[in-house]
Amino acid sequence: MTTLRSFTCTDLLKINEINLDPLTETYGMPFYMQYLAHWPEYFQVAVAPNGDFMGYIMGKAEGRGENWHGHVTALTVSPKYRRLGVAATLMKSLEQISERKKCYFVDLFVRVSNKNAIAMYKKLGYVVYRTVLEYYSGDPDENAYDMRKALSRDVEKKSVIPLDHPVRPEDVE
Repeated sequence: MTTLRSFTCTDLLKINEINLDPLTETYGMPFYMQYLAHWPEYFQVAVAPNGDFMGYIMGKAEGRGENWHGHVTALTVSPKYRRLGVAATLMKSLEQISERKKCYFVDLFVRVSNKNAIAMYKKLGYVVYRTVLEYYSGDPDENAYDMRKALSRDVEKKSVIPLDHPVRPEDVE
């Protein structure tokens, strides 16, 4: 059984094993602390019955008007706990928080090469809204998909109508 709970400062010392995965985007301690201070409800950890950290999600609410949305900054699950529905549970929690905050949609960015994650997000109801060129640094830089899922406030689902052209990172709002 998975337990979701709010992330705490001391949890930062326990996520190294999860963050070692090459597909996980990692950040410096001040970045995590900023999210914990500004959007604590969006920062959650999944804990196994034995106390292991199974995964975590970090996000925020941002935008204005019909662009007011929940954003997934990081979602990662330890390799030994994958394919158990942990990521889906964390995503559902973030979506519920975004609904309570009256967001129009939830969005996230994912590497175009991360086929497993893309398939999972599609299964959860997300669509590819647009491609962001060279979003991820590397050798070479890699494009990202901006994936979105409309929430109940977006009755007409305008927020998920795909763009017909790619954008550059500096053009992302």
